[in-house]
Amino acid sequence: MTGVPASAAGGSGATPVPRGGKLGTAAVNQASLWNIANILTMVRLLLVPGFVMLLLHDGGYDPVWRSFAWAAFAVAMITDLFDGHLARAYNLVTDFGKIADPIADKAIMGAALICLSSLGDLPWWITGVILFRELGITLMRFWVIRHAVIPASRGGKMKTLAQGTAVGMYVLVLTGPLATMRFWVMMAAVLLTVVTGLDYVRQAVVLRRQGLAAERYAAMEAVTAAADPGTGPDAASTEAGGEPAQPVSGGRGAAEAER
Repeated sequence: MTGVPASAAGGSGATPVPRGGKLGTAAVNQASLWNIANILTMVRLLLVPGFVMLLLHDGGYDPVWRSFAWAAFAVAMITDLFDGHLARAYNLVTDFGKIADPIADKAIMGAALICLSSLGDLPWWITGVILFRELGITLMRFWVIRHAVIPASRGGKMKTLAQGTAVGMYVLVLTGPLATMRFWVMMAAVLLTVVTGLDYVRQAVVLRRQGLAAERYAAMEAVTAAADPGTGPDAASTEAGGEPAQPVSGGRGAAEAER
């Protein structure tokens, strides 16, 4: 058998992987918009308006409807855990997923925070801090995307878990010790939000500086190669043709030849 099953290749089965081909490349090439990772992202986007309507139904203070809103929020958080993992594990990464996934994450969290603050359940300063951080980090990623990608850190994952837990507790109508507990969970989420945000800023500055330095070094190398024919492609082609390489004054030719 010269190919692999369609399920292993990540495609529809119409184009088998040729003998000696790379499975990863074939799967990426065959990944379509309608894959499981993107479908989960779309579900999360569609849950945003539904979540808002459930949370604000009947003035936003009905415990039953807020329980339904919590269920929608929980489903959105669960899909957030799986869609990115599935996309990377099964080579289902698409341009749509790269754009829609972070939008869906920010949309569900932002909608929950704004609705809770508008109902008077959550102080506006908490909503402002979290949304400012999320928007700022998103812009920061675009600022350095030409040089490098800021990886998701363990602290960032802990922040997401803390935010999701705290917001979920605020969506539910809790009283007594649980109401006190959710406040401290939210404070922990705010602390992680600020700390990880500052760490992302540090990483972004370092990566941008490294990227700019690498670009300057590459530009200097290109200028040097253009100014010194002995190091250019013409010299390499001459040596490949069988003619002896001519030494360059100052000993630079020998050093370049050994590279």
